[in-house]
Amino acid sequence: MRHNKKFNHLSRTKAHRDALLANMTTSLIMHKRIFTTLAKAKALRVYAEPLINRAKEDTMNNRRVVFGYLQSKDAVKELFGVVAEKIAERNGGYTRILKTGNRLGDNAKTCFIELVDFNEAMLKDKKEAKAKTRRSRKKAAPAAEAPAAVEPEKELPAAE
Repeated sequence: MRHNKKFNHLSRTKAHRDALLANMTTSLIMHKRIFTTLAKAKALRVYAEPLINRAKEDTMNNRRVVFGYLQSKDAVKELFGVVAEKIAERNGGYTRILKTGNRLGDNAKTCFIELVDFNEAMLKDKKEAKAKTRRSRKKAAPAAEAPAAVEPEKELPAAE
């Protein structure tokens, strides 16, 4: 029976699914953005975010737990070093999924999944949006009724 088994099995056995998600999480940590299908990205978010959350507190136990899932020393080092610094003040939502359309071969929905604090383009847009000020729609008071004197145009000598 299939009662209370609502997560996406991705048409794989448990061992295959765990290996897939561990490898994708390692790639996400190392490259900060990966291109995949929407179903895999949603499953990856559920798998990766608790591991990223553990990186906020750098203890030996947390490192061992994360290494037990990822089996990659480089990814653990990157996660507890570079990634942990950027996500220190964030309370959740460490990943972002951006849909990119359908794949040509099998029409699967594809997307990017990326770490939120590592997309410089979106961070720059966010900062610029805050810098904008609201302008009043009122027109400025008329300066003077008499127009300013206009200088007559000088004729340029013709080239010979």
